[in-house]
Amino acid sequence: MTGVRSSTVDGVLRRSARRSPERVALRYAERVWTYAELDDAVSRAARVLSESGVDRGDRVGAYAHNSDAYLIGFLACSRAGLVHVPVNQNLTGDDLAYIIGQSGSGLVLADPDLAPRLPDTVRVLPLRDTADSLLTRLAAAAPYDGQEPGGDDLVQLLYTSGTTAHPKGAMMSHRALVHEYVSAVHALDLKATDRPLHSLPLYHSAQMHVFLLPYLAVGAENTILDGPDAGRILDLVAAGRADSLFAPPTVWIGLSQHPDFAGRDLSALRKAYYGASIMPVPVLERLRERLPGLAFYNCFGQSEIGPLATVLGPDEHEGRMASCGRPVLFVEARVVDASGKEVPDGTQGEVVYRSPQLCDGYWDKPQETAAAFRGGWFRSGDLAVRDAEGYFTVVDRVKDVINSGGVLVASRQVEEALYTHPAVAETAVIGLPDVRWIEAVTAVVVPARDRSGVTEAELIAHAREKLAAFKAPKRVLFVDELPRNASGKILKRELRDRFSAPEPD
Repeated sequence: MTGVRSSTVDGVLRRSARRSPERVALRYAERVWTYAELDDAVSRAARVLSESGVDRGDRVGAYAHNSDAYLIGFLACSRAGLVHVPVNQNLTGDDLAYIIGQSGSGLVLADPDLAPRLPDTVRVLPLRDTADSLLTRLAAAAPYDGQEPGGDDLVQLLYTSGTTAHPKGAMMSHRALVHEYVSAVHALDLKATDRPLHSLPLYHSAQMHVFLLPYLAVGAENTILDGPDAGRILDLVAAGRADSLFAPPTVWIGLSQHPDFAGRDLSALRKAYYGASIMPVPVLERLRERLPGLAFYNCFGQSEIGPLATVLGPDEHEGRMASCGRPVLFVEARVVDASGKEVPDGTQGEVVYRSPQLCDGYWDKPQETAAAFRGGWFRSGDLAVRDAEGYFTVVDRVKDVINSGGVLVASRQVEEALYTHPAVAETAVIGLPDVRWIEAVTAVVVPARDRSGVTEAELIAHAREKLAAFKAPKRVLFVDELPRNASGKILKRELRDRFSAPEPD
């Protein structure tokens, strides 16, 4: 009975393959897969994995670049009852060893150029580009005929971005992710007729679970790119090969600043999704002015919820440009005070969630799990305000709020003020230790290319025109770029560590 009722991640692809077997499912480089071919490849890859010395429930790392093989490897783990552990391909040394070791991954699916970075104790199965790779072995493998997983089984450990501490592995079940796929299809208006472009890293939950898997569920034609190359994206849109794109604000900023952006015919682009970090309102306004017919969707959430929690649709932006929208289909959200009591609309507090999309806790971290799941709700760590119509506006991360002279300052509000100055290409506002202020509001700024002569005094004066004096930056530090993880999220912890360190002698 359990198998009859189960809904699994790989089952999403199987259903689409039976519904539309000859439809193109995936394009990567020169390879094209129909839905029937892709489903067959997943089944054969599951057989290869099951014969590679791993048992049901074992963790299998994935340390590779974007490719069709990466997707096949993930879905094969799902079909064989294994727990997939996606790893940022930019990690090396202790950071890489920590995730492999903490997850207990005894086998890692890796691209050959990355495999030498892995700990010597780990067995490696090449994903592609070698004679013994997973992709090469498909032709000789029989389809998988072993026991399939159930809906409550774990399918993935989604490691948090680690912007404040060591990353934690959110334990995602098949059931949780399938619920999240339905929420994404419903809230983001995903259609079989769309031609989505997937350019962000597939190890990241947003690209994989908010877009690629839900788009496979509806039967769309998907294109995977190696990375978010602005020129390549513009070429595919101009050629009519892509009409849907998800990207964090940093990529949208890069596209808008590309020399070809103003002159190319981008009318084929119909749906623009942004998320992973806060989109500055002035940047969004510039994009909407250049592409007035483009439907913008703001996607917000976190790894622990699969990761989509709220969406601001294209018809909801007017008057709410800073909002992250309302909860999606399978998510219930509240704003609470420090004691967990719900606060009135219009009052700042922490967002908490209740949802079948939520993880089952953190892998091998019972204390962190207990701290996050309290009173029947998941504590998100995001400060927000809910309005009377149910729209949420994120104020800041709890850990990013600045205590300046005993008064709490939201870094996002300061960033929004600075983004209205034409010399500011990007900025991150942090609190740095200060004898007088406890934490001094400090803006780290990347100047616009044609405004490199902007001064600290000029930007502080501009902020004071927009904000109360105590919220304005006490200092402005200029950098060439801001540190980010691969999803585009600014790593404020790294900025705090870098600029809090004493000056060298």
